[in-house]
Amino acid sequence: MNPGLIPLVVSLLAAQAPVAASAPKTSKPVAAASSAAPSQVPGIAPLPGQPNMWVSNVPPVPASLRQRMDQYLEARSAMLVDTSDDGKQMLISTRFADTNQLHLVEMPLGARTQLTFSREPINEARFQPGDSRIIYYLQDKGGGEFFQVFRLDRRTGRSELLTDGKSRHEGLLVSPDGRWLAYAGTGRNGRDTDVHLASTAAPRQARRLTEEEGMWHPLEFSRDGTKLLVMRFRAADDSDLFIVDVASGARRQLTPQEGKGSVDGAVFTQDGKGVYLVTDRYSDFAELYKLDVEKAPTTQPPESLTKSVKWNVTDLALSPDGRKLALTVNEDGFTRLYLLDPRTRALSAVDTLPRGVSFGLTFPLKRPDLLGLTRGDARSPLDVWTVDLKTRKPTRWTRSEVGGLDTDTFTVPTLVRYPSTDGLQVPAFLYVPKGASGKVPVVVIFHGGPESQSLPTFSNFTQFLVTELGMAVLVPNVRGSDGYGKTYRAMDDGVKREQSLADIGATLDFIASRKDLDASRVGVYGGSYGGYMTLASVAFFPERVRAAVDVVGISSLPSFLQNTQAYRRDLRRAEYGDERDPAVRQVQERISPLGAVDRIRAALYVQQGANDPRVPQSEAEQIVRAVRQRAPDVWYMLATDEGHGFQKKANRDYAQLTALMFFEKHLGTPPAPNGGLGAK
Repeated sequence: MNPGLIPLVVSLLAAQAPVAASAPKTSKPVAAASSAAPSQVPGIAPLPGQPNMWVSNVPPVPASLRQRMDQYLEARSAMLVDTSDDGKQMLISTRFADTNQLHLVEMPLGARTQLTFSREPINEARFQPGDSRIIYYLQDKGGGEFFQVFRLDRRTGRSELLTDGKSRHEGLLVSPDGRWLAYAGTGRNGRDTDVHLASTAAPRQARRLTEEEGMWHPLEFSRDGTKLLVMRFRAADDSDLFIVDVASGARRQLTPQEGKGSVDGAVFTQDGKGVYLVTDRYSDFAELYKLDVEKAPTTQPPESLTKSVKWNVTDLALSPDGRKLALTVNEDGFTRLYLLDPRTRALSAVDTLPRGVSFGLTFPLKRPDLLGLTRGDARSPLDVWTVDLKTRKPTRWTRSEVGGLDTDTFTVPTLVRYPSTDGLQVPAFLYVPKGASGKVPVVVIFHGGPESQSLPTFSNFTQFLVTELGMAVLVPNVRGSDGYGKTYRAMDDGVKREQSLADIGATLDFIASRKDLDASRVGVYGGSYGGYMTLASVAFFPERVRAAVDVVGISSLPSFLQNTQAYRRDLRRAEYGDERDPAVRQVQERISPLGAVDRIRAALYVQQGANDPRVPQSEAEQIVRAVRQRAPDVWYMLATDEGHGFQKKANRDYAQLTALMFFEKHLGTPPAPNGGLGAK
């Protein structure tokens, strides 16, 4: 799987409203039992019966709301993380207790046998080729994202820590021949991410294949395990691809040194002499190309193998016999599966899967005609599927529950577009309650990233708002979103972010133009960068928004860049601009909600994880304290055992319930005659 998909996958698996794809001041979680308040917000106190949750001004959840929401809270998802060599065992991540754990499924719709039993979630794992009783996986503590590599021996049920227990690791790979384990880690200096390689016979004795500045990640081993594809990542539109000799460590760049482009996926050909690369280097969209390893890099652009498809290629996998290349394309938010014949380069669509969103393409090592993937849609949670490529017949391996609810009662969104400045048409998904009469309140949900994309996937939060509370939900992909070409994605980079605020106004104008939507009862919700857009909505369009829920959001761009973890600071500066440049900082301060708190009129609820390495706790607390100088009723919630979002069920349940309670309170009745802060 593309490493960039992992945060999105985690967000989707949580079955919650979209929180960041893309924050603690320390990697050490705050102990829940500590007597000292983990917050500088006055009046904050632990929640009775849930001491890891600290709240201020948040009233108790009514029993009636919890009763209505209970079934929605029991929704779960399942993601394919790997397949056994023979394709008879699916390793999946799903939740049956508090967090996502590893399970084994050995037949379609068969029992899910739980393999790990930890309080911390596990969403990324790999089988040991040749021995499916050995599993490698990544796991962090308290949401701090300092993931460690573990080795599970299913014969004993015991897991062994393979890494240092303190630095951050990601990008877990095992070579097809079963000899090598690769991953990325920050152990050298805590800032740069190096590629590590270890023998599976001695997995704790890893050596570094890269020791340079920047973020380096392993992408794929060659079939014989002698070579490794490595990516150097600078930004979403600026990455380089290298080939590394596993034995000697010798490295050679495959992409041109001149210019820049993305590396959205790369796999070796069966013989290791070629590489299939997905990049937007030569086009506005990410297309598929084939590189000759011996001749690369070349100054001449290679021929696109997907030129006929005017959308981003998002994932790819080559069958073990090298005769089929499976790839997915993001067509306006929906996924379409294609097969490419490497010999003839003929491209054909596989349209037998139900329409929705798919990712994580995987071939078992000994089953060239069996393709595994994860898919879902707006009314169905993510589940594990396979496709028999001989017959094109899909088979469902898991059927995730939705609390016993009838999914036919859920709402399918409509894809809409509306104009903004610069001739822009903003795409968005609109959910409207079935059988609604008159104007209904609206909740706008902004995605994180910013280089992410809202997709028509299942969200229990969204469906409850629409089905139970009778509110419409509008989910826009404003400029800067992925999925619509690199020109669109770059439209908010650096100081151009100020122009993206116009898309908030365009969104509100669209609501006002609809006869079925009540522009006087608008709420906004978002996480991470979506939290920034949420706060910007109430700061810069104060008379048009009544209620806002900010989840792990950015309140000041300069302070966020100064305080985010060192390993990601330069990466974020490439997106937001360098706050050390006075001219850039001036713009950042002008468009930061913290500098416009005197304009905020909407009711505000802020939710935060104490161990967030991306958007630190200080971003939440400085906006809470500032707004409370004018509106003392601001709600605040802090989870001391969470990071960038809420992975643990009890925490996520409370965050969702209180957010729904907040929107029902402030949007469920017509506006007060004089409006004002916290108007009811």
